Amino acid sequence: MTDPDADASDWSTGRAVMGLFYVVAGVSHFFAPRAFKRVVPPQLPRPRALVYLSGIAEIVLGIGVLFERTRRVSAWGLVALLIAVFPANVYMATDDVAADLVPERFADTARVAAWVRLPLQAVLVGWAWLYTRAR
Repeated sequence: MTDPDADASDWSTGRAVMGLFYVVAGVSHFFAPRAFKRVVPPQLPRPRALVYLSGIAEIVLGIGVLFERTRRVSAWGLVALLIAVFPANVYMATDDVAADLVPERFADTARVAAWVRLPLQAVLVGWAWLYTRAR
């Protein structure tokens, strides 16, 4: 038999982990803007502004998903953000950008990680999507 209180606790813990993940990721945009700027595809204008904008979005949406009142709209925002930044992930993998961001001895690992990140993005979209639904 399923304990409804345990389900609610798991639900809240998952949201807390997700929210913290996005807040930390968003803050990192402000501590390492050059690295994030490097993964913005060259076709996009104003890469530094896009880095800061996506960082702000991650922080705001990460906080928003923590609260029941803003959970659903914030989770939809995370889904949209993850889809919007996917081209940067593709660029990072296909143009060998990831290897340029780390010391030479870690270049092969960075290349593999960049390719692994592509399907992981779908997992992150699915995770955020879970919180778009009514409980």
